[in-house]
Amino acid sequence: MRRNASPLSLVLLGAGVFLLVLAPLLVWYVQPHAKRTPIDTDTTTVFTGTGSYFDTGAVETVDDETITITRQVRGDVADSEKSGNAVWDVSTSVDHDKTLPASDPRDALQWTLERWVTDRTTNEPVHCCEESPTFDGEAYLKFPFDVEKRAYRWWDSTLGGVVRLSFEGEKKIQGYAGYLFKGEVEPTRTGVRQVPGILVDRKKTPQVLAEEWYSNSGIELVVDKRTGRIINAAIGPKKTLRAPGSKKDAVVLLESKRVEFTEATQKKQVELASADSDRLAMLGEKAPAGAAGLGLVLTVVGVVLVVRGRRETPETRNTHMMTSTHT
Repeated sequence: MRRNASPLSLVLLGAGVFLLVLAPLLVWYVQPHAKRTPIDTDTTTVFTGTGSYFDTGAVETVDDETITITRQVRGDVADSEKSGNAVWDVSTSVDHDKTLPASDPRDALQWTLERWVTDRTTNEPVHCCEESPTFDGEAYLKFPFDVEKRAYRWWDSTLGGVVRLSFEGEKKIQGYAGYLFKGEVEPTRTGVRQVPGILVDRKKTPQVLAEEWYSNSGIELVVDKRTGRIINAAIGPKKTLRAPGSKKDAVVLLESKRVEFTEATQKKQVELASADSDRLAMLGEKAPAGAAGLGLVLTVVGVVLVVRGRRETPETRNTHMMTSTHT
C-alpha cells in the first residue's frame, strides 16, 4: 500500500520551482526594465569657485570673485511618455555675489535653457521632441548605466562639441567610490559677438564682430559605476573676446581655475546614486542569487519528501504479511 505525498512536500516543491524560474527572470527581464533613465527627475546641482568675470557696470574684468553655477533639471513626463525617451528641460545660470539670490535668472551673468532627449536604455541622444541644442556623444548630464573603465565622449554645451574624457581610476566623494574621468578643452573659437571696438583694442572702429573663444583647463567628473549618475563635477572654464583675426585675448568674460559641486550637492548626488545603485544590485544580483539558492534548497527538500511519502511504510508491509500467514 502506498500513500500520497504530503501537502507540505508539494508546497515546498512548488515554491522551489517558482523561485528557480524567478531568478533568471529578475536578471533578464526585471532588472533591464528597471535600468532606464528616469523621466520624472527634478534635481538641482550647484557649483562654486573663485574666479573673474566681466562687470558690465564697471566695463572691466573683476578678479577674485565667487562664481556660482546653478543647474536645474526637470523631466517632461508627458513628452517622455509620448515619445518613449527621456526628455529633460535644463536651466543653467552663472552668477556672482551681486546677482544672488537670483529672483530672475535673466539677471545672471549667463543663462541658458536647453532640452535634452536621450534613449532611456542606452543614453544615446535622440533627435526629437524639440531637442535643443542638437547634441552628440555618449555622456551628458549622466553617463550610461554600468560605466566602463574607458574613455567617453562627453558633450560640452559651451564648446558646442564633444570632449574626450579619459578614465583615470577611482575616487571617493563623501566616502562613496566612483570612477574618475578627466579631460580638457584647448582654446577654441565658438562664435562672434558685436561689441564696441574699444573693448577689443579697436578704438577707431565703433562696432566690431569680436570673436568668442572658450577653453577648459580641467574637466573632472566622478561617476557612479552602476547608475552613471555624476556624483561630483569640477571644471575650469575660460571665456574671452578677441579682436577679429587676433591671436590674443582682449577681454576675459569669465574665468575660474576650478568650479566644483558644493558639499551639499555632492552629498545629495551620492545619496541618490547609492539608493539607485542598491536597488539595481538587489534586482540584478542579490535577489536572483537568493532566489536561486533558496529555490534549489526547497526543490531538493520537496522532491525528497515527495519520494519518501510515496514509499510503502514498514507498518503496512508487516500487517499484510501477518494476515496472509494466518490464512
